[in-house]
Amino acid sequence: MAGTSIAAEIAPHASVIILEAEDRPGHHATGRSAAFWEECYGGPEIVPLTLASGPFLRENDFLHPRGALYIGRDTDRAEIDAFVERFETTGATLERVGREQISEKIPGLKSAWTQGVWEAACADIDVAALHQYYLASARKVGAELTTRARLSRAQFSDGIWHLSSERGDTWRARTLVNAAGAWADSVAGMAGIGSLGIQPFRRTVMQLRIEPSARTDLPLCLDISGRFYFKPEQGRLWLSPHDETPSEPCDAAPEEIDVATAIARLEEVVDWRVAAVEHKWAGLRSFAPDRLPVYGPDPANPAFFWFAGQGGYGIQTAPAAARLGAQLLLDQARDAVTEKLEAHLYVPDRFGDGARFLSE
Repeated sequence: MAGTSIAAEIAPHASVIILEAEDRPGHHATGRSAAFWEECYGGPEIVPLTLASGPFLRENDFLHPRGALYIGRDTDRAEIDAFVERFETTGATLERVGREQISEKIPGLKSAWTQGVWEAACADIDVAALHQYYLASARKVGAELTTRARLSRAQFSDGIWHLSSERGDTWRARTLVNAAGAWADSVAGMAGIGSLGIQPFRRTVMQLRIEPSARTDLPLCLDISGRFYFKPEQGRLWLSPHDETPSEPCDAAPEEIDVATAIARLEEVVDWRVAAVEHKWAGLRSFAPDRLPVYGPDPANPAFFWFAGQGGYGIQTAPAAARLGAQLLLDQARDAVTEKLEAHLYVPDRFGDGARFLSE
């Protein structure tokens, strides 16, 4: 999603080649998303990117109303209060709810769960349709997609990047946009650019058949302490233990202990019976040290442009992030989508030379 979205924004103004390492785009994090747009996901500094992306996603029918419910127990009351206070000035639409309202939205909820925060604006994202939209938009204005083009060499000489793939293809470019997700630091190292310490983390999701079947109007339900989330999907339940396990860049696979942990946590919350684990998968979410995305030219070489570190919110923020990234790269003025975004929060030079040295 990162590469195709920024390519679609840049391509009307420049010649663009998208280099995809796999047989098809979207093989890794994009194709494994839990597929929701949730205003508070990622923290207060991410909310502006999410809210700025909302109108585009709604107007193009990529969002379908769901609602989100953060839940906790009596012992979590202070954490619930702190959550509401943390987001109360961000523009997110939050409402404190009690046991009666929670149990109406989550049938079979166990009695210990008494505290909640309702976020009515949360919606499912049609990730595949959004990704295809950006691919089609990029191609329509001349961008070229090359698959099985895993980068093996990136050398900068006389103002030009000389790029090679593992199978021997070569390209030349004035600017190299690093939208490589979990491989972002690896690409930077190959290009002779210092690492920013972007760390991939494994996130596990599974599809369960439960009894009774998951209601279609069930909200996205998240533990206020960050131990699980679940949502319905075509009569099944998608469940995650909200894990973040450090990983090397790879084709991530789920671990059985994480699947078992997620189911055990679900059984603490509801009285549903897990009839079967029908499918399980894992993806990598990549974060910079301060957990904010990195958008902008590298201070050591402005011809190397970072568009990485988007954690688990890269899809729900894609419209605003790609627009902002293109404006920074092309030195364009802000528009209605990006005018309220504070780009200084996301530029790579916020780390300074000391932080970069430590991350190498």
